[in-house]
Amino acid sequence: MLDKDTKTMMGTEDTPRGKASPDPQDLRPSVMHSIKLFVLCHSLLQLAQLMISGYLKSSISTVEKRFGLSSQTSGLLAAFNEVGNTALIVFVSYFGSRVHRPRLIGYGAVLVALAGLLMTLPHFISEPYRYDHTRSEDMPQDFEATLCLPMTSAPALAPSNGSCSSYTEAQHLTVVGIMFLAQTLLGVGSVPIQPFGISYIDDFAHNSNSPLYLGILFAVTTVGPGMAYGLGGLMLRLYVDIDRMPEGGISLTSKDPRWVGAWWLGFLISAGAVAVAATPYFFFPREMPKEKHELHFRRKVLAAAATPTVEGEDPPSEQSPGGSPNKQDGLAQIAPDLTVIQFIKVFPRVLLRTLRHPIFLLVVLSQVCMSSMVAGMATFLPKFLEHQFSITASFANLLIGSLTIPLSIVGIVAGGILVKRLHLGPMRCGVLCLLGALLCLLLGLPLFFIGCSTHRIAGIPRQPGAQPEPGLFPGCMKLCSCPSDHFNPVCNPSARVEYITPCHAGCTSRVIQEALDKSQVFYANCSCVVGGGPVPAGSCDSACGHLVLPFMLLVSLGAALACVTHTPSFMLILRGVKKEDKTLAVGIQFMLTRVLAWMPSPVIHGSAIDTTCVHWALSCGRRAVCRYYDLDLLRNRFIGLQFFFKTGCLFCLILVLAILRQQDKEAGTKATVPSPGLEQRLLESGPEKEPKDSRV
Repeated sequence: MLDKDTKTMMGTEDTPRGKASPDPQDLRPSVMHSIKLFVLCHSLLQLAQLMISGYLKSSISTVEKRFGLSSQTSGLLAAFNEVGNTALIVFVSYFGSRVHRPRLIGYGAVLVALAGLLMTLPHFISEPYRYDHTRSEDMPQDFEATLCLPMTSAPALAPSNGSCSSYTEAQHLTVVGIMFLAQTLLGVGSVPIQPFGISYIDDFAHNSNSPLYLGILFAVTTVGPGMAYGLGGLMLRLYVDIDRMPEGGISLTSKDPRWVGAWWLGFLISAGAVAVAATPYFFFPREMPKEKHELHFRRKVLAAAATPTVEGEDPPSEQSPGGSPNKQDGLAQIAPDLTVIQFIKVFPRVLLRTLRHPIFLLVVLSQVCMSSMVAGMATFLPKFLEHQFSITASFANLLIGSLTIPLSIVGIVAGGILVKRLHLGPMRCGVLCLLGALLCLLLGLPLFFIGCSTHRIAGIPRQPGAQPEPGLFPGCMKLCSCPSDHFNPVCNPSARVEYITPCHAGCTSRVIQEALDKSQVFYANCSCVVGGGPVPAGSCDSACGHLVLPFMLLVSLGAALACVTHTPSFMLILRGVKKEDKTLAVGIQFMLTRVLAWMPSPVIHGSAIDTTCVHWALSCGRRAVCRYYDLDLLRNRFIGLQFFFKTGCLFCLILVLAILRQQDKEAGTKATVPSPGLEQRLLESGPEKEPKDSRV
């Protein structure tokens, strides 16, 4: 009987929930029973999932131009990725150990892939992109549509006005609705991927190998956002209708403000990558034998991966399920024994109990402020760079993907190394967070002054929200009958004056200069230009184009310093709550940052950007996309929002340090002032009992 019990205990200690492991002869040798293979597959899946989730941010300005969206609407579209995710993430604790986790991860990944395909649907159901406001059957008249033709009559505007029909508006609403639905499904599909994958690895990996596997997982997946921006940089170089190019080709270049890149192609590639990465999950078992051997190179790789652990605290993977009786009281542990209704009733009480911890609440608020800054920067930084420095969307994405994202990863790793190597306690973790936030704030101050004012645009006032009026245009084009809704900008480089169309510059002819690699379009006989031209097509280049690299260097260094606070802030959260509530506290932290930061921040930044617009494109009487911004106001408000959130983070961390210092003083006072009863017992005790009592 003793031998039988011993065998039973040995069989149950390495499997979750205390179930007896099957006999070796019952386990068929299969490559899918390897936790190392699962770590590899999950790393690739999370990389592809983060790539498809972040791809919209890299092409946000292109989607605005293609479908006539304001920045507020596009920010709301980006935020809808978090709606489905936030609504369901709480129930992961409830369903965590009741389901076939690999299979549910596979279903979620398939849903993510379908959502990516759904995002491409608006491209295929919409008409080809018309950048010149003319119909396809009027191709011979394209070049004359924006020229100064004194004999032009009012019916020439009919094609533009005739396109405003109920069908056009219904098609626009359908396209926008499809994109919002796709973003919601994308959030829903990503719910089970990360939590179930991490718990599956932690359950079946060797206790000593689990931190190494998780470190590898996080290191690989952090490359996903960088790949999203890199993919956006490559795809936006291609014309949007590359699959249905007109016979005569197009006369646009990627520097033209009317250029729209192939935004949809990136979603197609990312969805295919997610679908391929999801396939192995349908063959992994619900449970596999727990890994028996420790990896020999574990310590070396752990030092490189910098998985943060604080001295005196065992990592979660090394704590046995039954090692702590108090841990069984946590919601994450008792969730499998509750019904759905009981889980919903218990969750608010545990949430309020967790939020009563001042350290936890203040650290989460600081992370909310930092996440709000990151969310706004990740969504609209490419668009900001396009307008502020007159660079293409492709180049803006390549700068972010090759500079900002890698330095952010370096910051996260550096924070983990500092916590691990220096064995930082709560007080020093707070000091490290405060220094990182303070230096990030100081590096953001010069950004207010790196940029230029908007160059002069004929007929458009510099007050945001104003529309061009005929009286505001120069008198040299009074006889031209220029349509106000056309957009084909030309630039007079000598005077640095931009005109909305060649017609507004009084140009009557068009000249194409052929070169070996490209052709350049010029407009001549322009009555509003001294000497009559010719003037090149396209917007005027910014006088501050050379400042884009210093600007991005400061932004990237600030992002790296902000990311240094990532690991020590998590350690403060784990030290600020009860031991049995640690698992739930991290879940609550993720939920609050989604609800308070990642959902509202893109909308807030988009609304602030819209308030700086000086000329809106109109579509059927409604505001569509902004064509020109007051660049000084845009810079001050965009960087000002970043400064506001950084200041909020710094203020919360100062309060955290004040509370930690007060707690240290109280603990020191209790340790140095013994109670009278204890002092009396020490005096009455004999010399032989002194060591024992002194130790107490």
